[in-house]
Amino acid sequence: MAIAPSSRALCDKMVERLRPNFGNVIELGAGTGKITESLLVHGFNQNQLALFEINDYFYIHLRNSFPKSHVIKSSAENLRTAPLLNVQAVVSGLPFLGMKKKLQENILSEAFKKLKSGGVFIQYTYGLKPPVARSVRQNLGLSTKLIAPVLNNLPPARVYEFRKTII
Repeated sequence: MAIAPSSRALCDKMVERLRPNFGNVIELGAGTGKITESLLVHGFNQNQLALFEINDYFYIHLRNSFPKSHVIKSSAENLRTAPLLNVQAVVSGLPFLGMKKKLQENILSEAFKKLKSGGVFIQYTYGLKPPVARSVRQNLGLSTKLIAPVLNNLPPARVYEFRKTII
């Protein structure tokens, strides 16, 4: 868990490569809505967003703050239930470093079933390595790319993107 909400710089870095006209976005662990706000600033409409959150307080906050978004009180493992098609990206604030490999694999497997061809999974981490275990990436055929470090976040973070390897 972070000691402070994600900074604007981190949220902007998470979404800067996404384009509203390319499709919809699913956000996992939407929390206080900081990444959601950044998506809106970057031109997305609320109805293009599905926000997953399991915490009761944050779920109610998201429903009140983004009433036209699809706010879903459910585990990220159930992201296939998002009522969106044409999903270009899944952006995640989930604590992947603390997850068991099986849970990482379940979430990513479901994400790539929901993503359209060429879609991307974007994840930030406070660690120095990719937040998804190497064995999980290999099992799912994922490539990993460090997008950028975000030093002006507390704590400093790194943004990674994961894509299906094209053979």
